[in-house]
Amino acid sequence: MKTGRVGMYCLIAAEAAMFTIFIVAYLFYAGQSVEGPAARNILRAPIFFSICLLSSSVTIHLAVQARTHGSMKVFVGWWLATITLGAAFLAGTALEWRHLIQDEGLTIATNLFGTTYYALVGLHAFHVTVGLVGLIVVSAFALAGLVRREDAARGEVLSLYWHFVDGVWVVVFMVVYVIGR
Repeated sequence: MKTGRVGMYCLIAAEAAMFTIFIVAYLFYAGQSVEGPAARNILRAPIFFSICLLSSSVTIHLAVQARTHGSMKVFVGWWLATITLGAAFLAGTALEWRHLIQDEGLTIATNLFGTTYYALVGLHAFHVTVGLVGLIVVSAFALAGLVRREDAARGEVLSLYWHFVDGVWVVVFMVVYVIGR
């Protein structure tokens, strides 16, 4: 499974470069809009949903450990907990976007802040969604009895991606909700 790890590290490096470009653009254009709502006036840090996402790094780690040690029942429980926490984070993002669009009038076309905010946070939400799809597929295989103890290394490769998505959120959170305000 070493090729899987190498492949995932290469994907993570490419994705990190892409996120870096989006983060630099957000920081460069932050505060440049003279019309429309500004970040400092309308953004509220999604603390609870961020805790959900960051906690999912712990649950996926525990799931992989359980599968490595042979406990399928514990693996499935932690894996499903990871899915639940990731889905809660996405629901929080959707609620935030609904509020910003309906209540604050911020769309991707409103101003530079709106454009860069939705591009950066949307890119992250897309990556969470991709991760959730992978997690759901693995859980379907696990519930069908098709995940063996020998497959733990594959779950670990997917967990690397999930940890990356969580780590990126820490940076995005700091840029958007702390520095960029």
